[in-house]
Amino acid sequence: MPCSVVVGAQWGDEGKGKIVDTLAERADVVARYQGGNNAGHTLVLGDDTYKLRLVPSGILWPGTLCVIGNGCVIDPEVLMEELDGLEQRGIDLAGFRISGNAHLIMPWHRIIDADSELMLGRLQIGTTRRGIGPAYADKASRVGIRVQDLLDEKILRQKIQTALSVKNVLLRKIYHQRPIDKDVMTEATLRYAERIRPFIADTSLIVNRALDDGKVVLCEGAQATLLDLDHGTYPFVTSSNPIAAGACVGLGFGPTRIDAVLGVAKAYVTRVGAGGFPSEADPERGERIRDQGAEYGTVTGRERRCGWLDLVALRYATRLNGFTQLAVTKLDVLSIFESIPVCTHYTLPDGTVTEDFPGHQSDFHHAQPVYSDLPGWNTDISQVRDAGQLPAAARDYLDFIEQQVGVPVAIVGIGQRRDQIITLRDVLAAA
Repeated sequence: MPCSVVVGAQWGDEGKGKIVDTLAERADVVARYQGGNNAGHTLVLGDDTYKLRLVPSGILWPGTLCVIGNGCVIDPEVLMEELDGLEQRGIDLAGFRISGNAHLIMPWHRIIDADSELMLGRLQIGTTRRGIGPAYADKASRVGIRVQDLLDEKILRQKIQTALSVKNVLLRKIYHQRPIDKDVMTEATLRYAERIRPFIADTSLIVNRALDDGKVVLCEGAQATLLDLDHGTYPFVTSSNPIAAGACVGLGFGPTRIDAVLGVAKAYVTRVGAGGFPSEADPERGERIRDQGAEYGTVTGRERRCGWLDLVALRYATRLNGFTQLAVTKLDVLSIFESIPVCTHYTLPDGTVTEDFPGHQSDFHHAQPVYSDLPGWNTDISQVRDAGQLPAAARDYLDFIEQQVGVPVAIVGIGQRRDQIITLRDVLAAA
C-alpha cells in the first residue's frame, strides 16, 4: 500500500486538514513532518468543530496512529492545552506519538519573534509571532532544546542555563525585556515533561516499520508550497520545508518510500500577511470571497487576502512536489459568481508573457495576471455528492484545471463538513 504525502499547493489554508481527515479513515498512520502551532486545521464533524494546531488530523479516527515528526517544532504549553482539550472531548490519545528529535519552542523564542517583527516596522514579514522562526534558527545553530531533553532533568537544566546565558543578554539589551529566571523556567518545563513523556518515541522507526509491514501512511505538512523556506516567495515564507521532499527529512525515511503526492488547492487563492499576490481580487470581490469562504485564520483569526485561482503558481507547485493528483477544495465558495477569472499567465515587467513561475523575486513582485474568464454556475452545490450532479460549468472549471496543470483532480471539497466531499479517484491506490 502506498505512502502518500498531502501538500498544500498555494500559500496555506487550502483545507489540508479536512483532506487528511477524509483519507485517514483508511490510513494506519498519519504523520506530520514540519511546522509548529503557527498553522492549524479546522475539522467539522456534524455539529462538532475541532481546531487542531499540532496534533495530526487523523486523531479523530479511532485506531489511527498519529505522529509528530522530528521536523516539527513544538510549544509544550500549546501541546498540553491541545491534548487536554481533545481528551475532554472524548478523543483517545493512546495512538499519539512525538519524535524525541523534534525541537521545543521556548518562551524566549516567542518574545524574540514578536519583538523582531515589531522592529521591522513596515518591512514586517507577517509572522504569527508564535516563536517558530527563532526555534528553527536555534535548531540550525545547534543550540536548540529537543523533546528528548525532557527525559533527562540534568541535561534539560544544563541546556536551559546555556541558552539563557545568551538569550537573556538579547532580551535585556536588544529587546528591552526582563531576563528569564533559569530555575523558574526549568521547573515550568519539567511540569510539561511529565505530561508529554508518555508520548515520546522514535517516530522514524515507527513510520519505517509501518511501511515495511505494508501499512498505509499519510504524511501531512503545515503551511504550503509557496511558503517553503527554499522555494517559496522568500522572505514571506515559513521557516521549514512544507514541500513533499520535506516529509523524508521531517519523518526520517527515504524518498523511494513515497508512492503518491496529493496537492491540495483551493478553487481560488488566499494568503495571510505580506508578500506578492498577483491574482489578488479587487476589494469588493475579495471581501465577497472572504465572507463566503469564512477566510479567517484557524490559529490567529487574521483576515486572509483573497484572490482568483493562480495556475502559474499551481504549475510551479506541481513541479516542486511532483503531484500525482489534486484535491480542489471550497469549490462551493465560487457559486456566488456569474463569471470566474482564472490566472493562466503572468506579464513580467519587461513585457514577457509567461506560464512559468518567475525565478527572480522582483519579477514575481511586479507580475501582472493574465486571466481567462470562465462561466460561473451560480447555484448551491454544497449538497452534491456525485460529480455527475455538479453543474456543467463547475465540471468545466475542474476540467480546465486538469488541462492547464496536467494533473488529475481526485477530490473536490464543497463545504466544511467531513461529508461535504466528492471523490473522483482513489488517492490511496494512486501508486
